[in-house]
Amino acid sequence: MAIATVNPTTGETLKTFEPLDEHEVEERIALAATEFATYRATDVKQRAAWMQSAASLLESEQEQVARLMTTEMGKTLVSARSEVAKCVKGMMYYAEHAEEFLADEPADGPAVGARRAYARYQPLGPVLAVMPWNFPLWQAIRFAAPALMAGNVGLLKHASNVPQTALYLGELFARAGFPDGCFQTLLIGSGQVEAVLRDHRVVAATLTGSEPAGRSVASIAGSEVKKTVLELGGSDPYVVMPSADLDAAVATAVTARVQNNGQSCIAAKRFIVHTDVYDDFTARFVARMEALRVGDPQEESTDVGPLATEQGRDDLEMLVADAVGRGAHVLCGGFIPDRPGWFYQPTVITDITPEMRIFMEEVFGPAASLYRVADIDEALALANVTDFGLGSNAWTTDEIEQERFVADLEAGAVFINGMVTSSPELPFGGVKNSGYGRELSAHGIREFCNIKTVWIG
Repeated sequence: MAIATVNPTTGETLKTFEPLDEHEVEERIALAATEFATYRATDVKQRAAWMQSAASLLESEQEQVARLMTTEMGKTLVSARSEVAKCVKGMMYYAEHAEEFLADEPADGPAVGARRAYARYQPLGPVLAVMPWNFPLWQAIRFAAPALMAGNVGLLKHASNVPQTALYLGELFARAGFPDGCFQTLLIGSGQVEAVLRDHRVVAATLTGSEPAGRSVASIAGSEVKKTVLELGGSDPYVVMPSADLDAAVATAVTARVQNNGQSCIAAKRFIVHTDVYDDFTARFVARMEALRVGDPQEESTDVGPLATEQGRDDLEMLVADAVGRGAHVLCGGFIPDRPGWFYQPTVITDITPEMRIFMEEVFGPAASLYRVADIDEALALANVTDFGLGSNAWTTDEIEQERFVADLEAGAVFINGMVTSSPELPFGGVKNSGYGRELSAHGIREFCNIKTVWIG
């Protein structure tokens, strides 16, 4: 894929960029390694001051950055503003809590024959971050904020269709006062990632993206014995039981499916509804999906914008067509609107069977799969049949059912009577083919630390 800003609303190429050559990449890695040698020793309070400055800069430039993201990948302007605000919150969170999260953890010294014993969290070094386009600011910030506060330095390889957002991030931290080399954007293609990851000065990597991309990075890093954190795809179940508040469950279901134009790893994708409330839920859900306004994401009234890429739109169309060709029924949507750009009409599909691709594959767009189940056992079996295990939703006011879902849903996150979301205060990550490791909270900042045991006699 060329490194370029292509407006998904019109299909127009607005700006192209030449990837860095081998010499330019070498310069940036060398700078990162040199800077880490001194930055790792900076006081955490000084890092916090720089991070707060970066957060303030970003907050002051919210509208400019939001419009840039909307232009590059098509998210609605309303959601883009929210993404900027979320990034500001995340940066402030780590500025305020990093010292606490990184504090020495004392052990019982006498029990291990020591006068003192403790664990100390120390930074690892330059970390490569391979980030996706769907949340072009938040995905990068949720790595950068804890990594920089821990004393690591970052090299960002962003998706090739959001180069201007990537460059903005590379400049943001420098403008906020972080020393030169602490966080750099590498405008490189996917074919150049392996050489960066194999460089001995790059000590670890984090990737958010597709399962194939994750397998590739994990394989390369494994051969080099380097730490990785992977957040890959998801096919999140959204289970609705008879005791659920149906008004809230339906309203949230729509948001959970079409957030970010349906392009979110933690978007609800498979709606598993108990037979006692299936007909009522379906009627309301379809009506709300049909009422969504599809249009220019720069307009305030737009609910659903275009998909980020033409290939993504075509992939979604093929998934739906395959299901319909094998007997599924479309309750609304199921077509490409007659307009420029990479739009797809919000869709609800039912009567899905295992031989359909949509049964097992991740649906990255505004199309919902709807299933009827007889009881909680069938709901859990269907929820867990996927190879993914990122997020999961369950709607029930029955406390016994709630505990059953918490215990038995195979996912990195279980949200009861609410929509799966990421938050600085909570660990974020998956199981199975959704990856490993955790971002955010105290767990996230410690992922790229050497947890050093200290014993003093």
